[in-house]
Amino acid sequence: MLLAVWQIAAIAIAAVRDVPFPTPLATLQRLCALAAGRPLGGHPLAAHILHSLGRWLAGVGIAACCGIAHGVLAARYAAFAALFAPLPRLFLLVPGLAWIPVAILVFGIGPAATIFMIAAAAFAPVAVSVMAGIRGVDQGYVRAARMLGAGPGALFFRVLLPGALPHVISGLRIGCGTGWRVLVAAEMVVGTGTGLGYSIIQARWSLDYLSAFACIAVICAVGFFVEGGLLGRLETATVLRWGVAREKP
Repeated sequence: MLLAVWQIAAIAIAAVRDVPFPTPLATLQRLCALAAGRPLGGHPLAAHILHSLGRWLAGVGIAACCGIAHGVLAARYAAFAALFAPLPRLFLLVPGLAWIPVAILVFGIGPAATIFMIAAAAFAPVAVSVMAGIRGVDQGYVRAARMLGAGPGALFFRVLLPGALPHVISGLRIGCGTGWRVLVAAEMVVGTGTGLGYSIIQARWSLDYLSAFACIAVICAVGFFVEGGLLGRLETATVLRWGVAREKP
């Protein structure tokens, strides 16, 4: 259905505006040429993909560490929650691209600014989900563990973390998707020199719209595979494992 709508739109735009609009077949052919080694912005397509994935994993990794730590502390300590619990909700209100001035002032132009923007955008969903998951653990399990002599470490790793794991995975899934979108936009703005977003903006300046559409197709494929194929399956398995939902017969 998507390909059919794309093809019809390409024909209609070419007829009405008299401009060549990339069709699905032409985009696929350009994508195959790029995958075969045709340079794009001075680098092969594989290099752009690897550099984008590296920045994305670094930003999401920082966001996951900070978000999980913040969520656990906010859920377990009232003083910390009173001071810092509203912080992730405040971050949720800030669009990812709004961090561009801060990123450039602090890190300058380059990959570090992109990683910062990804981490800032992905931090909030993780922190909010972890805090909600820890607070939502059945207190009967907590009391039972304490009666059986569980210390703080055992209580966290054997009761709180498993109970909150579905929320943690959901937060990571949302954070990864948010970080991927911010990555592409940030690479267009902060001048990383490589990456899928950088390739799209360079293709635009050179009027190479086929390459731009090919990069968009790669962005969709990679994001769908990671967010839906990997994290989606992990989330489903985690929910079923810890009894939040039951597998359909």
